[in-house]
Amino acid sequence: MMMAEEKEEGLLGQLCDVVATISALPDCRAVSKKMFCNLVRRVKLLSPLFEELKDGGAGGENELPDDVVKGLESLRIALDSAFELLKSLLEGSKIFQALQIDKIAAKFEVVTKQIEEALDQVPYNNLDIPEEVREQIELLHSQFKRATGRLESPDLQFAMDLAAAQMEDDPDPAVFQRLSEKLHLRTINDIKKESLAIHEMVISSDGTPEGFSAEYLETMSYILRKLKDCVISNNPDEDMIDVDKSSLKHRSPIIPDDFRCPISLELMKDPVIVSTGQTYERFCIQKWLDSGHKTCPKTQQTLLHTALTPNYVLKSLITMWCESNGVELPRSQGTSRNKKSGTGSSDCDRAAIEALLQRLANGNPEQQRATAGELRLLAKRNADNRVCIAEAGAIPLLVELLSSPDPRTQEHAVTALLNLSINEANKGIIVNAGAIPDIVEVLKNGSSEGRENAAATLFSLSVVDENKVAIGAAGAIPPLIDLLCNGTPRGMKDAATAIFNLSIYQGNKVRAVRAGIVPPLMRLLKDPGGGMVDEALAILAILASHQEGKVAIGQAEPIPILVEVIRTGSPRNRENAAAILWSLCVGNLPYLKVAKELGAEEALKELSENGTDRAKRKAGSVLELLQRVEEEGKVEEVIS
Repeated sequence: MMMAEEKEEGLLGQLCDVVATISALPDCRAVSKKMFCNLVRRVKLLSPLFEELKDGGAGGENELPDDVVKGLESLRIALDSAFELLKSLLEGSKIFQALQIDKIAAKFEVVTKQIEEALDQVPYNNLDIPEEVREQIELLHSQFKRATGRLESPDLQFAMDLAAAQMEDDPDPAVFQRLSEKLHLRTINDIKKESLAIHEMVISSDGTPEGFSAEYLETMSYILRKLKDCVISNNPDEDMIDVDKSSLKHRSPIIPDDFRCPISLELMKDPVIVSTGQTYERFCIQKWLDSGHKTCPKTQQTLLHTALTPNYVLKSLITMWCESNGVELPRSQGTSRNKKSGTGSSDCDRAAIEALLQRLANGNPEQQRATAGELRLLAKRNADNRVCIAEAGAIPLLVELLSSPDPRTQEHAVTALLNLSINEANKGIIVNAGAIPDIVEVLKNGSSEGRENAAATLFSLSVVDENKVAIGAAGAIPPLIDLLCNGTPRGMKDAATAIFNLSIYQGNKVRAVRAGIVPPLMRLLKDPGGGMVDEALAILAILASHQEGKVAIGQAEPIPILVEVIRTGSPRNRENAAAILWSLCVGNLPYLKVAKELGAEEALKELSENGTDRAKRKAGSVLELLQRVEEEGKVEEVIS
């Protein structure tokens, strides 16, 4: 009995402690502030229940029932998860959180549901607690229940600014001014803290935190640099700006150990990875190898090969750190290239690529995952690499990794194939290696990013007409529709693009219609805030040219929304809406009458005068059909 009471007291003490810890967290200043504050506010309201149980309401002389203890244990686990999430947001990179806002919202959804389900297990109505405490917990329980599945309204201006910040051409400086305010990165000190947060996140996760990649790092580096420029322009006299170089020497920041070469102990300019996974300055390790050494200087392990692989993630981190701390950017001889010229040589030589393929073929699962990640990045960087990697025989090995049980390895492999498929000749090699069924499998069961990139790969391969047939036959369309319905915004775009391209082939139109694509397309069409109206209309227009597609679209009662788009949509959307309306109305008197009743004639006349050439033709054709209906109606009146 005493042991049970001690266990209860310990559990209630833990619950009180975690609520107190969460309640004491500082204000969140990231883009997830609203979700953060709502969760903290609700958790605080649990305190009276735990205090009552701890101080004697039900846990003093009487032992708590087993079902109460079980529910409280579930609640403790849920609150621990909540604390870890909240803590990660306070300590993490604000830019990373902004780029990952959909995934963060999903984590809040999971934690909220966890707490709600745990509260559901606690029979608080049967506990000996004051009435006001019971009422408060009932109200709180209902709040958690309502919060589950209810998405926060997106900040459209922020989303547009973030998208603009990732464009290749320099956006309007006002974009970064607004981002600086929204992300609370307003001072040089804020910028330094952000740089440190990114550094800690990457290093503590061995360079691969969840949802992170070298591509993300490059984007974050660019945004951070632009935000720093914005801060400097707003605060020209702040901190270390405009100090002379002699004083800068005395204020030089401490170089993180991870940025120092283990041989020279200097800041690395061109970090490279050896076969043991250790990173060194290229010049230093090359000198070591040229001296006849066959071992890793740091671990003393024998090197499997002497190829040196560029460590792009670490190099980008070093660049970010230098820019944020006023340190002159490292320069390495012979490595400068003009990315836009297209004349630079490949990032690594044939020997290095062949060494990577050896690891891909014969390495352990961790080495295969890391190597697939390196090839993914190399294939992204330039056209020479894509040719060289394919010629070295990487594609069949990457196709084999699509069946890996490790989701991250699958993700790297499918994305490497996506990047390689940019080269037209590689498309054929990928298909001939039997990749399509395995890519479809990743699309069905892979990670979120793996599914997105699988969809993008299928789109890339479907540019070749005969591949459209093979991809459709492999069963790609149902999982593409699932991604269209349930994916992230980017995943939905990738799925829509792939479905559109595949549906150019008649057989795939039937597959898409029979797989149930029309209802979700109509939902997207009726939701302008979802950002998928363009894609939905484009796919519907291509499906409407097939009889089964035409029937399915007609059953969804599309005429009102089509007329509204013709009246108020963008030029391309008005064109597609008119094309769909024409397909539906040919030979269908009821649809024509509905369109006429909804005032389609006026909108179609305006479109026939001011639309695109195709829109003018389609609008004119529908107007002719409407005119015939009117004439036939007059004849019927005369006869009657």
